[in-house]
Amino acid sequence: MAQRAVWLIRHEPGTPLCGTVRFSRRYPTVEKRAKVFNGASYVPIPEDGPFLKALLFELRLLDDDKDFVERRDSCTHINKTTIYRLSFGGEELWPVVAFLKNGMIYASVPLVEQTLSPHPPLISISGISQGLELLFGIQDFLYSSQKNDTELNTKLSQLPNLLLQACPFGTLLDANLQNSLDNINFASVSQPQKQPAWKAGTYKGKPQVSISITEKVKSMQYDKQDIADTWQVVGAVICKCDLEGIMPNVTISLNLPTNGSPLQDILVHPCVTSLDSAILTSSSIDAVNDSAFSGPYKFPFTPPLESFNLCYYTSQVPVPPILGFYQMKEEEIQLKIKVNLKLHESVKNNFEFCEAHIPFYNRGPITQLEYKVSFGQLEVFREKSLLIWIIGQKFPKSMEISLSGTITFGAKSHDKQPFDQICIGDTAYVKLHFSILDYTLTGCYADQHSVQVFASGKPKISSYRKLVSSDYYIWNSKAPAPVTYGSLLL
Repeated sequence: MAQRAVWLIRHEPGTPLCGTVRFSRRYPTVEKRAKVFNGASYVPIPEDGPFLKALLFELRLLDDDKDFVERRDSCTHINKTTIYRLSFGGEELWPVVAFLKNGMIYASVPLVEQTLSPHPPLISISGISQGLELLFGIQDFLYSSQKNDTELNTKLSQLPNLLLQACPFGTLLDANLQNSLDNINFASVSQPQKQPAWKAGTYKGKPQVSISITEKVKSMQYDKQDIADTWQVVGAVICKCDLEGIMPNVTISLNLPTNGSPLQDILVHPCVTSLDSAILTSSSIDAVNDSAFSGPYKFPFTPPLESFNLCYYTSQVPVPPILGFYQMKEEEIQLKIKVNLKLHESVKNNFEFCEAHIPFYNRGPITQLEYKVSFGQLEVFREKSLLIWIIGQKFPKSMEISLSGTITFGAKSHDKQPFDQICIGDTAYVKLHFSILDYTLTGCYADQHSVQVFASGKPKISSYRKLVSSDYYIWNSKAPAPVTYGSLLL
């Protein structure tokens, strides 16, 4: 598992090149290995300029890119992953891992230890998951507590030295670059210790292991016969291990109840030492059936000193936690709305909070409102043209609640009123915000009694679970709405 090259590219619409390479790193030793493994199908890494142009073209980020390109834009070439192929003078560079976040494009080219013709299955290329983990780590480092461009430039200047420790010779050791920065600072004031390159110093104190599972559920609901509702769960397991010793070993098992939804697309931290092949091959591309691997999911690892993401996963749960419909139509100078929400019977009815935000874009301030709510209370933000339905901590025994009302708006002021390019006319949505503690939609949990720790002292084991909403939309069924697909929710 290694990377041939890594890039950070600032997307700059309106400039001649539409972007600038802010950082790039090539690994010549890995490139020599690629030439041997790939044989006649080997394509060398291009210079930054041609790579920038080809990547922006493939991501459709060039300002003058308006023409239809068969190879890229045809319906038969819909890209459902962050893996791309770039063309350079008749040659094709593949696979290229790339994604855009906060105006920055993160890209890498992983080593493929076999011929590239024909393209091998993505699941067989271990460097892809490592490349994603590295890019996510760089993203977290750049934007954690970053407030302005000066701080961003400072962190970019630190990257070369950090990657020497975190990713020597293109092989990822620790995706948490803050650890590498702490190691550099620690080494500058401490005597050299016999420690791994990614771990400087040892913990002294009361041993304890903390495991936190957070699942985010996304949904797009339409209440239409010709458009299917979509939903998906994305989970993250965060660990903090305060253990004495240079190289303590820990094994954590994630378990599912009998009716739990199998975990898929599992991406693990580089400190994980081994994995069951069934964990690696469980993919959301495959249809879920009774033979799907349902755990236990065991992760043996040697933990870093700081808190870290042990793994990420997705899951195809059978139903969304809250099912709803939203109807809005305009009658003369008024809007009539109706919202209905129903909590699924299998979901824990004990929220940390639960709210439904109902915005009205491209309109004036709310001047008059008549409404009827079956449960909870309604807050009105007149100048923001926003209603917030505070549902509270529990749904009623019927598990179903409703809101209806008639709204009148004043004259629209372009300077003050909220604007949205999608919500034109009657196209509108309700967005749900909620959190449920000590609960996951998949049923995933960490069994404290099955945690194995090979270190001095008996540690205190604690585990936490939480389900939170993320991009949970219910669209007006009386108007057109943007459509997404389950495989694209990530």
